[in-house]
Amino acid sequence: MWPDRRLLALFKTEFPIVLAPMAGAMDADLVIAAAQGGALGSLPCAMLSAEKARDQVNIIRQRVSAPISMNFFCHEPADADPSREAGWKQRLAPYYRELGLDAAAPVNAASRAPFDAAMCELIEELKPEVVSFHFGLPDRALLRRVKAAGCVVISSATIVKEAIWLEENGADAIIAQGAEAGGHRGMFLTENIAEQPGTFALVPQVVDAVKVPVIAAGGIADGRGIAAAFALGAAGVQIGSAYLRCPESTVTQPVRVALAQALDDSTVITNVMTGRPARGVANRVMREVGPISPHAPAFPHAATGLAPLKAAAEKLGKTDFTNLWAGQAIRLGREMPAAELTRALAGAALAQLSHLAGS
Repeated sequence: MWPDRRLLALFKTEFPIVLAPMAGAMDADLVIAAAQGGALGSLPCAMLSAEKARDQVNIIRQRVSAPISMNFFCHEPADADPSREAGWKQRLAPYYRELGLDAAAPVNAASRAPFDAAMCELIEELKPEVVSFHFGLPDRALLRRVKAAGCVVISSATIVKEAIWLEENGADAIIAQGAEAGGHRGMFLTENIAEQPGTFALVPQVVDAVKVPVIAAGGIADGRGIAAAFALGAAGVQIGSAYLRCPESTVTQPVRVALAQALDDSTVITNVMTGRPARGVANRVMREVGPISPHAPAFPHAATGLAPLKAAAEKLGKTDFTNLWAGQAIRLGREMPAAELTRALAGAALAQLSHLAGS
């Protein structure tokens, strides 16, 4: 038995496991498979239009009746800075020349929009069981509408102060995102990545500071990690990297190879790919330009200059400019169907918890 069942009651899922929303690495298929395995499937919507998000949710609803989460960013948009972006293009110019690209050619702006009124209307229409946010919470008027639609609201905290703020501002559960976690840091009350605590340090302190259920995230990829999270007081876990090599993910074959070859020290936190700190397997541009670069334009504008390079390199089967978002436990990932993986994770965790209870 799970020692804390609050998250199961809140989400109404079979297991207290949340599939992390991983924009660019998944779509409805992975959500469906994880949900079929008993997890809460999360659909990343930050890079989708309202129409595309609706289509994805409709696909999910047609194939599974389990609860789902829709995930959004709620950052403060940064205005484009032409001079800084020109400097960024200049920094990337050698790569453009190497790939035979015109650095002066117009490029579509990176699309990572914060949660807005249009997406709020979509939530009111679709009524997902859970809505999750990254980089804080949306403004109070929009959040009230989300809650009025009957949705459970969760968001990520990277320090205790953020967790307290989230509880005070209406979050029903909090994802404690340790420094080990892959993808963008959910930080919103701090900008100092050097001070970010790891999962084992963060989770018990967040548990002590808030009353709502806490979801541990970062470096958790097997039953041992899940059991450890519960031992620290978590009511559930959020897992992403362990699912990246599942057949239902959308990562390309070169990315799968890079992830399969990654070691415990292969990931770094970088701002080079998007302009905001995120953890991923180091690729060429992260190593040569960063991993932290003062030249990178503010989020998400750094991704604009990299887009043509990413597309050209991927045609050559290279991941030199591709986001390889992954956490420090990426080596524990497995190539198996996501539903099967979810059940294996839950079963291994329950066995660990039973062993600990009996010892």
